[in-house]
Amino acid sequence: MKKRTFLSLALTPTLLFATAAVTQAADKDKHGHGHGHGDHKRQTSPKGAKAYIVSPKDGKTVKRKFKVVFGLNGMGICPAGLTAQGVPIPDTGHHHLLIDVDTLPPLNKPLSDQVPEKIKHFGKGQTETMLELPPGKHTLQLVLADYGHVPHNPPVVSKKITITVK
Repeated sequence: MKKRTFLSLALTPTLLFATAAVTQAADKDKHGHGHGHGDHKRQTSPKGAKAYIVSPKDGKTVKRKFKVVFGLNGMGICPAGLTAQGVPIPDTGHHHLLIDVDTLPPLNKPLSDQVPEKIKHFGKGQTETMLELPPGKHTLQLVLADYGHVPHNPPVVSKKITITVK
């Protein structure tokens, strides 16, 4: 696991350097996230790409406020709204964390920000977050999405985990 973390950290400067020559998508939502144009084409994910929750582990009990660490293999992280001169940066995306979502949202459309307590956007390229949830059982799941918040084809979705908040 440390090798993956090291590799991610080693690639971060490369990705940041690569994004120095990028342009922002023209359309923005109320949060400043780029969503591209109405003719948005779903981006292809590489074979074997995998999103996963590093921590907490499935079945664990956590405190009311706890850290969630996101994992990704086979793709890179890139902030939402970034393209290279109008062309999506291939094999990249950003995380969305689904909290207590029973059924996945449509995976061929932008992930909605209409229910922010259920779908958290990490459009700046974040790979971890602090959550505070009420006591009880909760589920967490990651969905990777492209520059316009649209999941890839095929979708890169983590296994759903269940945690207990004490």
